[in-house]
Amino acid sequence: MQAPKKISRPKPYLLKFEWADGFEAVIEVKSFRKECPCAECKGETIAGMVVSLPKIDMYKPGQYELKQIIPIGNYAISAVWGDGHDSGIYDWEYLRNICENNTLTEKQIEEVSKTHEEENNSSMN
Repeated sequence: MQAPKKISRPKPYLLKFEWADGFEAVIEVKSFRKECPCAECKGETIAGMVVSLPKIDMYKPGQYELKQIIPIGNYAISAVWGDGHDSGIYDWEYLRNICENNTLTEKQIEEVSKTHEEENNSSMN
């Protein structure tokens, strides 16, 4: 699987991935975090079985604040989050799968943008 040819951030809450075969995906940063492939988030594979501890999905300040995307060799990227989480390694195949399953339509992008604008306006009052 080839790396995306370009990764950009059209809005603070959106990521855009462009692939050499022409596929483009805009996904929410929140979706990218929820798909973190690390053992803490998705579980560990032991003897062919995925083992994970029960986890309560709680909000942590900064958990959806993407600070940085770091290349990992020629095969993956890693993300650094505002809550300090940084152990997920998104290989190209997994990243492409995330993009294919979480791509937003133009209408969804507009709705997400409107929601974020409303949240920003209400937090300023």
